[in-house]
Amino acid sequence: MTADVAVLGAGMHPWGKWGRGFVEYGTAAARAALADAGLAWRDIGSVVGADTVRGGYPGYVAGATFAKALGWQGARVTSVYAACASGAQAIATARAQILAGLADAVLVVGADAAPKGFFRPAGGDRPDDPDWLRFRLLGATNPAYFGLYARRRMALHGDTPEDFALVKVKNAALGALNPYARYRKRVTAEEVAASAVVADPLRLLDICATSDGGAALVLTSLDFARRHGAGRPVRIRAVSTVTPRFPNTVPDLPDIATDSAVSVAPTAETFRASIARSAYEEAGIGPEDLSLAEVYDLSTALELQWYEDLGLCAQGEGARLLREGATAPGGRIPVNTSGGLASFGEAVPAQAIAQVCELTWQLRGTAGGRQVAGARVGLTANQGLFGHGSSVIAVR
Repeated sequence: MTADVAVLGAGMHPWGKWGRGFVEYGTAAARAALADAGLAWRDIGSVVGADTVRGGYPGYVAGATFAKALGWQGARVTSVYAACASGAQAIATARAQILAGLADAVLVVGADAAPKGFFRPAGGDRPDDPDWLRFRLLGATNPAYFGLYARRRMALHGDTPEDFALVKVKNAALGALNPYARYRKRVTAEEVAASAVVADPLRLLDICATSDGGAALVLTSLDFARRHGAGRPVRIRAVSTVTPRFPNTVPDLPDIATDSAVSVAPTAETFRASIARSAYEEAGIGPEDLSLAEVYDLSTALELQWYEDLGLCAQGEGARLLREGATAPGGRIPVNTSGGLASFGEAVPAQAIAQVCELTWQLRGTAGGRQVAGARVGLTANQGLFGHGSSVIAVR
């Protein structure tokens, strides 16, 4: 049995701060994906919703919420939550349903209406919740963590704030070409350096915003895609949703502390590196086969870390890869051709789905001014709280 499923449709609601509910954004994205697939809502046998904790009970059962908004028609329904990896978990669920023969066509939807400022834990006292503890005991907001990670790279690898700024310059130039991006203005390294310090050494333009937005995919079996005229569709070949291994010795959200490696030696690879390795192994490819990658650039420093964790270069050489232009348009391996979170901001349940939308358009050759020439293989990478790995490989 093939492990591939077809991406028959991709759709998004533009990212921004629109002041409306997540259901509106997700429904718009879903209708766009259905139109792109050339299908009616009644053709869908299952809907998988990526949950948002900011939508009350409708957000906790996003699959049913979107199914109701589109019009009850009897489809199977699933709702998943894995923080920033929710979209990848939704894609994995849809893929499993298709390969199991439970549905020929599955709609995957994620949307969010994020608060202004940095994300905070939900209300109430939860002393057994590491995310709550790191806010209440350490005061460690997400930007504080980003700053710690940037300092780590500076200490270990000699990265500089100037290197971090170049990531923003690259991604902003690509976001300026993306009609779905929230920020569509090019910036200079000097403008990054002149923006306010948020968590030293990171400045305002080094850190992604929180946003509203939505994304959706229509995934189908290959036979269904061919019956509907898609002879050579984009295909999802691998979905990695791994967890860390003990001991995990690198600072990670929400666990700012690290495991002791006194009695058990650390594994040869970090958690993030294991996310990519699992996807490569399932797809039967390596980093040398990639045409492009979409990575989780919560901050500019974290994008550099992903270069190394994906195997695009050796550890400590991410900044050099960036300076050489390898990850820019026309380079050996363009990264974040969509503009990344630097241009979109975080709409949590939609992020991993939006990454696959970008791969789909790139592999189809319909990405316009962002197009990577001859794109054939793309990879996404992000992670959710509490050890949710997330990577998708798409091919054509």
